[in-house]
Amino acid sequence: MLEKINIPEDLKKLKIEDKKVLAKEIRELLINTVSATGGHLASNLGVVELTIAIHSIFNTPTDKIIWDVGHQTYVHKILTGRKEQMNTLRKMDGIAGFPKTTESVYDAFDTGHSSTSISVALGMARARDLKGEKNKIVAVIGDGALTGGMALEALNDAGSSKSNLIVILNDNEMSISKNVGGMSQLLGKLRTRRLYKKTNKETKKILEKIPYIGNGLVKIAKSIKRGIKQIFIQNMYFEDIGFTYFGPVDGNDIEKLESILNLASREEGPVLVHIITKKGKGYNIAEENPDKFHSISAFNIENGSTLKPKSKDYSKVFGDKIVDLADKDKTIVTITAAMCDGTGLAEFAKKYPDRFFDVGIAEQHAVGMIAGMAKNGLKPVLPVYSSFLQRAYDQVVHDICIQNLPVTICIDRAGIVGNDGETHQGILDLCFLNSIPNINILAPKDFIEFEDMLEFSIYSNKPMAIRYPRGEEDKYNFKKHEKIEPGKAEVLKTGVDITIIALGKTVSKAMQIAEDLEKKNISVEVINLRFLKPIDTDTVLKSIEKTKNVITIEDGYVINGMGNAITKLIVDQQVENIKIKNLGYPDKFIKHGNVEEIEKKYKLDIESIEEIINTEFVKNGNILQA
Repeated sequence: MLEKINIPEDLKKLKIEDKKVLAKEIRELLINTVSATGGHLASNLGVVELTIAIHSIFNTPTDKIIWDVGHQTYVHKILTGRKEQMNTLRKMDGIAGFPKTTESVYDAFDTGHSSTSISVALGMARARDLKGEKNKIVAVIGDGALTGGMALEALNDAGSSKSNLIVILNDNEMSISKNVGGMSQLLGKLRTRRLYKKTNKETKKILEKIPYIGNGLVKIAKSIKRGIKQIFIQNMYFEDIGFTYFGPVDGNDIEKLESILNLASREEGPVLVHIITKKGKGYNIAEENPDKFHSISAFNIENGSTLKPKSKDYSKVFGDKIVDLADKDKTIVTITAAMCDGTGLAEFAKKYPDRFFDVGIAEQHAVGMIAGMAKNGLKPVLPVYSSFLQRAYDQVVHDICIQNLPVTICIDRAGIVGNDGETHQGILDLCFLNSIPNINILAPKDFIEFEDMLEFSIYSNKPMAIRYPRGEEDKYNFKKHEKIEPGKAEVLKTGVDITIIALGKTVSKAMQIAEDLEKKNISVEVINLRFLKPIDTDTVLKSIEKTKNVITIEDGYVINGMGNAITKLIVDQQVENIKIKNLGYPDKFIKHGNVEEIEKKYKLDIESIEEIINTEFVKNGNILQA
């Protein structure tokens, strides 16, 4: 059946039974694809029928579908002309794992973070209305995303807007981690009752035709219905703020979905369609372990085991160390924004449930809350992905740093993370944190230094941010680990020809490069900067004045990052006759691909850096003078 579908229009020719066969074939393709490429599997398996129904009822690309987060759009891509490219999913120069307007006209908007779709859809609806157009605008959002403040702000505005807008609430009872909070409780109440409304449009038309009393009967009927709802349904949140509510309905039943979407498409004003789906549906292992299969590397279809055994990573090191510290200090508390397992907090949550707080997808709230905790004498630790910390920039400035509050923000997935692309690369944190007064910014070279930095930060009595990469440490055996001191760098190797200044994961590269160059009689000094803020001015200047040749290497943007900071230091201190090369990512968004491919493309792998040194700093085996 899948062979017959090249564009969404082809779906309209199929009968319901044909679409059921299609759904089964799509699931087979999803499992085969993601088992080879890795990616988001459980969420896509859950929305197969929904995606088929959406493209059957609406007329895309004229009608606009905005997918919240967007990791659940593999089915959408299959149905919109990209099924033959699925083997390139998330690979460099292949199709992205998220919607990309540059990839297809059917992708109406680029998404990658949670809770944005309703705002975008309302903006499109208002633009459509001003232009006098009549197309449909649909936002598809998960129940977990409704904990995000942006989604609630958008619902509030949309409900009073009177704009024709459809919000499809895909309720699978979890996001990445189990859902928490009042919104989850509300949806739980709604799930437990039968479909309470189909539509009264036809009834209304009949009543209105009755001479003299028709309109009055319509008002009475509405009043009675509303009264009944308020008696039996305690919280009618969506209708109270202005939405027409349909549901809940089985989101894995194509026939029911098409029926309810047809009704919603004819309704005037903002509409919310509440559907219940099964995350991981059709693949038993994913159904039983939806959190594991939310995002997974290549795996064995037969038993669900990953092809590459999971090794110890920074998130695990963080989780173990924070439990160890909390054993000795009852004032240490941890907070997560719906990423308990991903950030390594599962063991802490199990051991100290009264000191663990999951606030849902609400990074702004999480950062504001740790400020309050610190102000009241606790030692809060917030692990958060780098790309998600962007959402709480104002809270870091306003709630924490202005008051110089002692919190520890552990920035996981910092630097290039690879296959999820632009929206998930963690290469902005150094830039935006570096411009905030009072905060300290650290990055460890390995696991041992990370543990030391974590303990140091918790007891520093200042705002602290520790950034670390996704995955395991580099396989370089550091023989030296000096004690962490405030704002103090570490000289790992002395030399007289070139100074390499590195931070975090790039320190191991610097050491390997230095050892390679030593074989060519080039003497390299390696500085593990440790602190981007404050910079160890004395150590850096002493080395620079000695060698006169400087290379900085960072896993982030050069602009406003470490490279710019070192260059500014040289200029401010009026150090003359210095040759400097800043290596990092250019001023552009970095697309998807694996980490090694991306580093090679932007000349941040060891071989490329050595070539740059040999080309720009060395001539005939001798160091060029600035």
